Amino acid sequence: MKINFKSEKGFSFGSFILEFVQSIVLALSVFVLLYLFVAQPNEVKGSSMLPNFTNGEYLLTDKISYQFGEPQRGDVVVFKAPPSEPCSEDECEYIKRVIGVPGDEVMVRGGQVYLNGAMLDQSFLPTDFYTDSGSFCEEGIARIVPDGQYLCFGDNRSHSRDGREFGPIDGSLIVGKAFFKYWPIDSIGLVPSVGF
Repeated sequence: MKINFKSEKGFSFGSFILEFVQSIVLALSVFVLLYLFVAQPNEVKGSSMLPNFTNGEYLLTDKISYQFGEPQRGDVVVFKAPPSEPCSEDECEYIKRVIGVPGDEVMVRGGQVYLNGAMLDQSFLPTDFYTDSGSFCEEGIARIVPDGQYLCFGDNRSHSRDGREFGPIDGSLIVGKAFFKYWPIDSIGLVPSVGF
C-alpha cells in the first residue's frame, strides 16, 4: 500500500518538516551569535552583591559596550576569576562593581572607601554597610590602580571576596557589563547606573 503525504491542495508533510528544521537551525544560530558576541545570561550566586542583587537572580550581560569604550566607575561587571583565585567549574565568573579605574587611588579606612582622596559616595548601599580592608586594600593604605586594570568590590562588603583581597583585575578578564535583570519576574528591569 502506498502512502501519499501530499494533499490535494499541494501540502507536503516532508516540506513542512524541512521548513520547521530550517527555522529551528536559524533560531539556534541567531541565539549562538547573540550569546557569543552580544549578550549572555548570568546567574547571581551567593550574597556578595546584596542588597542590590540577590542569590538566584538572572542578569543579561552586555558584551559589546566595552568593545567601544572602557568600564566606568560604578558599573556592575561580570569577569572571569583572576588566575590567583581557586574556582570550581560553575563559579569561574564573578559579578562585582567597578570602584577604581586605571590611575585611580583607592583606600579603605574606618569602614569607608576613599577614591582619589575623597570619601566615596556610596548611596547605592545601606548607610550601615561597613567596608572591611583586605590583603590588597590594607587599612589606611592607598593603592593605585595600574594601567589596563580595574578594582572591583562586591556591594555586600562584609561578605564578598573581591579586589580588596586579590587586587585589581586585568581588563581582558571582563566579560561585560550587567545591564538587565530578567528573573525572577518581580525584579525585572534595567540595572541602574551609579557612576561616581
